[in-house]
Amino acid sequence: MKKRYFLPVLAFLFCLTTYSQTATIRGVLLDENQIPVPGANITYGNDGGITNDNGFFQIEIPANQEVTVVFSYVGFKNITQTFNLPANADIEYNPIIKTDIAQLGETIITSNRRRAREQGVVTISPEAIRKSVGAQPGVESLLKSLPSASSTNELSTNYNVRGGNFDDNLVYVNEIEVYRPFLIRSGQQEGFSFVNSDLTQSVSFSAGGFQAKYGDKLASVLDISYRRPTGFGASVNASLLGATASVEGVSKDGRLTAITGLRYRNNGLLVSSRQTESNINPIFADAQTFITYKFSKKFQLDFLGNIAINDYDFEPLNRQTNFGTLADPVTLLILFDGQEEDKYETYFGALKATQLVNENLTLKLIGSIYHSQEQEFFDILAQYRLGTPDNNIGSEDLGEVEFTQAAGGQFRSARNLLDALFVNVEHKGEYVKGEDQIDWGIKYTHEDIRDQLREYEIIDSAGFAVRPPIPDFANDQPFTPFEGPIEPFTSVRARNDVQIDRFSGYAQYTKRTDWGDNEVSFNVGVRAHQWTVSGQGLESSSQAVFSPRAQFSIKPDWDQDMVFRLSGGVYQQPPLYRELRNAIGEVVPNVKAQKSIHAVIGHDWSFNMWGGQFKLVNEAFYKDLTDVNTFTLENVRIRYRANNNATARIYGFESRLNGEFVPGTDSWISVGLLRAEENQDNRGFIARPTDQRFKAAFLFQDYIPTVPSARLYLNMVYQTGLPGGTPSNVDPYDFEDLPRLRDFFRADLGISYVFTDEEKRKKKNYPKGHWLYPFKELSAGFEIYNIFDRLNSITNTFVRDANSGQQFAVPNFLTPRVFNVRVNMRF
Repeated sequence: MKKRYFLPVLAFLFCLTTYSQTATIRGVLLDENQIPVPGANITYGNDGGITNDNGFFQIEIPANQEVTVVFSYVGFKNITQTFNLPANADIEYNPIIKTDIAQLGETIITSNRRRAREQGVVTISPEAIRKSVGAQPGVESLLKSLPSASSTNELSTNYNVRGGNFDDNLVYVNEIEVYRPFLIRSGQQEGFSFVNSDLTQSVSFSAGGFQAKYGDKLASVLDISYRRPTGFGASVNASLLGATASVEGVSKDGRLTAITGLRYRNNGLLVSSRQTESNINPIFADAQTFITYKFSKKFQLDFLGNIAINDYDFEPLNRQTNFGTLADPVTLLILFDGQEEDKYETYFGALKATQLVNENLTLKLIGSIYHSQEQEFFDILAQYRLGTPDNNIGSEDLGEVEFTQAAGGQFRSARNLLDALFVNVEHKGEYVKGEDQIDWGIKYTHEDIRDQLREYEIIDSAGFAVRPPIPDFANDQPFTPFEGPIEPFTSVRARNDVQIDRFSGYAQYTKRTDWGDNEVSFNVGVRAHQWTVSGQGLESSSQAVFSPRAQFSIKPDWDQDMVFRLSGGVYQQPPLYRELRNAIGEVVPNVKAQKSIHAVIGHDWSFNMWGGQFKLVNEAFYKDLTDVNTFTLENVRIRYRANNNATARIYGFESRLNGEFVPGTDSWISVGLLRAEENQDNRGFIARPTDQRFKAAFLFQDYIPTVPSARLYLNMVYQTGLPGGTPSNVDPYDFEDLPRLRDFFRADLGISYVFTDEEKRKKKNYPKGHWLYPFKELSAGFEIYNIFDRLNSITNTFVRDANSGQQFAVPNFLTPRVFNVRVNMRF
């Protein structure tokens, strides 16, 4: 009898074991603005769960069978997804839940945006980034449409925030700090930023008053997360400026995910449209990959890698620039001889291990290496004539120079090489229980920089070499010939071998609670940073700084959905290598950290209007800076004086309204007021090079109601002119009254036609042989950069006339109107 029942019992146990096998689905539920949605319901069969305060969820479903999972939240459309996973599979799924206007009514859902609103963080949709229009599209292009970030160079990915410079901004990708090359001096040499928009999952940006967990910079934080794939996908984007491609996939067991992006760009279309005629071949290419492997449900390892190669060959031929006024026109004519060959190669790799100790405690260990090899070689002779053009409309010689006021030449030469190696090791921890959260971290960085700087400039006017403006020397040429040897007007020769060791750390506490009927949150924290500078021929210098910071927000129990914020603290920026190097190339190891006491008060109001949801954000800020390391700005090249000889004050007000001006799209209007001044050696306040007084920006998306597949994107920015700069080796106070650059105004337009996307595919259900069947999305269109053909200027070229002693500030104009064609494909 026992043998008779053995096989049925064994079969029953086998079936029970098979049925009990499960697979794991984990991820983060995001809204359309890529903000986590807490408290959302997740149901499958008779089981379910909810997302936590960070929008994170983890569920176990039966394996080897179809299981339908439903994500729901009040005011949002349900997401339904069917899974059929093998036993023990562990996959990541990050769904995006969309607002349901019909269900929303008069109720404003705010809990999903609570964290971003508490911190004053701006979130940007990756989809908006990918569809952005501009000569240099990407996340930086959209940042420049915010009231906080400014740039007057459409070829550059650099931006300054609230009166700071390009070096004052932090950029993180997957919690890993990334860097940019050192030697780049103009936007047309830049190529790409590190951030690859095709790989991006979420983008958040803070323009000040940020928490202690972020690093030691004075201005802003850009925090990027790359996505973890949930299945196979690919994309290709091509235009007359280059192409990008990405591919992503997941292993069968769901443990391994990978996404890789390739980018190629040639700026010849843009650079060749400028006033300087040239032979140019600017080629930029990079490859990035993000790989994740889950060893278990609680431990995973991430790898982020990047290789970037910029090859910039430039041979200027001639230039004609007309400036002045109608009553007093002036023309600069230049003939060039020579060329420039620049190369920038960067290699970056990072590993991040994440251990979920329990539901409250998460530990991370991050290691990264950044290596940059940079070359800047040029020999360029410029022979110029400065005169009065013929402005008689009926004349055959219209525009030709009739009378020459000055003639001369300039020879510039450089043999600059830089090799930089950065090694980072960092530990981070996070403990969350209920409404309390503790974050901490400690980081070690070793920086090894080897720099050869050989650069000089010779200026000649009417056959006389202009002497450098050194003290106790009277330059009386051409009236009194100088019989000594010819010396360059400027000359920098230096060789530096510098090592910097840094230890930094932070600890912070966050609490969310109720104060009566009001919702309150606060964050307090402190950072510490100790660094030692040493190197060949240098006297070792070691310094340390501490930076306490705090944030407070309150959401009153009002009918209107409003949040009020107050944040600030001490922000100190220990110098990187560029800040240690003075104008003549010498390294000053005892340069202090620049210090800013920063205060921000903000107001955030969400409301319904015109059948859509809108948000109005207002912020006022004040910065008091000491130990300021003054600098000059030439295009995107920053040259520090490395002397901490100034104080500064920066204050302003910003406002931004965003929402659905057109149903189903997201647009915004930004307005900013700013004053940035510095006081060098107690001589009085003058404008900083980044003193951008007023800014207005407009990002607009639209479609044609009768042709909804036709889309329009408009990015428009107006900014008042920056200070005009100063010639080399002069006192900026002597040029305080120099007229500012002309106001900056630029509008970029993109029009595209969407042949198919996910919504169309669901409606039309293309058969397998249909030409649109392979595409998840296909669109094509054209773009017009600078549609009003505005002559914007970025800097002045100072032309000297030894005969009269006069200097002319000749504006350097940016690109005129340019047409481009773009095709986007997703598979």
